[in-house]
Amino acid sequence: MIAVCMKWVDQRADAHVLLNESMPDERFAGVSASDQAALEWALRCRDLWGAEVVAVTVGPAPAESVLRDAMAAGADRAVRVDTPFGAPSRFVARVIATVLADAHTVWCGDSSLDRGTGSVPAFLAGELGIAQALGLVSIDLPATGGEPIGVLRRLDGGRRERLAVAGPAVISVEGSTAMLRRAPLRGLLTKPSIDVVTVSTPVASAHVQDARPYRPRARAFAAPIGTTALERIKALTSAGGAPATHGESISLDPPAAADRILATLAEWGYLP
Repeated sequence: MIAVCMKWVDQRADAHVLLNESMPDERFAGVSASDQAALEWALRCRDLWGAEVVAVTVGPAPAESVLRDAMAAGADRAVRVDTPFGAPSRFVARVIATVLADAHTVWCGDSSLDRGTGSVPAFLAGELGIAQALGLVSIDLPATGGEPIGVLRRLDGGRRERLAVAGPAVISVEGSTAMLRRAPLRGLLTKPSIDVVTVSTPVASAHVQDARPYRPRARAFAAPIGTTALERIKALTSAGGAPATHGESISLDPPAAADRILATLAEWGYLP
């Protein structure tokens, strides 16, 4: 079984913050571009490997709209876990794991439009006890399901990591990796049945908390020293108290110019 997780959210930018809504406005609700890409990759796996694609979402009854769209695009089955909107990420992963215990590959979007933490795929991999490959920018699917999936993962500082994902895994992708295929008219006109799983409402505790994007605390700096406004501006804009330097025009042959550039970069602190 190939699964894809889809989150029903308000598609307007920061709508949950600006409007302080407890639930998305159904007129503007849907899924993110990364969730659409995840669905497309799940469908491509089905086309190559011949497995069943199951779309899953967690939320109230209006969230079934994203599952109907997924089945119109080609998903074979859909499951909605009935919980109030805004459940903690760890709880969401736990209830999804009960539905996808037999899944071989679980596709997810790398982040949602409301919180943007991308924590559910990592929690889900932990709950299922399988590998995880998160934040992918490129995927190379093998012709058969028994071979590893070649992926390229985004790292900090502009770096990339190439991986071979073998065996059961949770995979999260960025929205730019694929564009969801257009649903045929026959799929849009049908009203497929959706399985509904009911679970108890999570109880807040010290060990199960809502995940939020990490925001470092603001750094406190001493007030600038100076008797005039110009002196205070210079103190604020100086690079660590480095002495003021002025431009200099010189003419050197290529070897001497290269040596001068390296010496200047070392003086500025860019080279050891």
